[in-house]
Order: sequence, then structure tokens, then C-alpha cells
Amino acid sequence: MASQSFQQKSLDSPDETRTFENGKAEVVTLGDFTASRLVFEPGWRWSENVKPIAGTDSCQVLHTGYHVSGRLHVRLDDGTEEEFGPGDAYVIPPGHDAWVVGDEPVVTVDMSRVTAEEYAKEE
Repeated sequence: MASQSFQQKSLDSPDETRTFENGKAEVVTLGDFTASRLVFEPGWRWSENVKPIAGTDSCQVLHTGYHVSGRLHVRLDDGTEEEFGPGDAYVIPPGHDAWVVGDEPVVTVDMSRVTAEEYAKEE
């Protein structure tokens, strides 16, 4: 039987940091598992700050994770809207816009591999 061992990395020392206007994505990878801390400053909006990087009309990344702080409003391409706040676990399907509500930064920890591999990544 193969032995298993702990794996640990801190999002405070990420493997990769992607910065964009009013925000950043910090990514750690542990084998097949990834985690991304997304930080959005007041005034951040996906359609203004990340769309030029993504090159799509709306965010096409699946997000699954935990909302740490701040408030985030999300509108799906079909017009459905939801707001997320501290303590919320979330699944946000591809095809959305999002923006910070209020004057507190949004911090979320996203567990989606697609987020780690694609979100705000320059091609």
C-alpha cells in the first residue's frame, strides 16, 4: 500500500498571482487539487475589469467556493440575479457578470479547477 502524506500551501504565498484592474487571483496547486483566492476591490466589475482579458461577452468560468468577505452581485446571461456575502458557499455557472456591492473588498476562495486554470489568465 502506497503511503500518503499531507500537502499544504498557503494562499498568502501563492504559486501564481494574476492581477487585473481592481483585483487579483491567487492560485495554489496541490497535486490534482487547486484553490484560488479572488480579491475584488470596490468598483470592480467583471465586464469592465476582466472581460478585456477573457475576450468573452460574459464570464464563462464555473465558480465553486466560499465567500469570505464583502458583497458580490451576480447576473446570469438569462437575467437571473443573486447576491453573495460572508459565509455563503456558492456555485456560479458559466455565463455571468458580477460586481462588488458597497465599499468593502470581496474575498472568496474558489475551488474550481477551471477558475485556477483560466480565470483572468492572459493568453
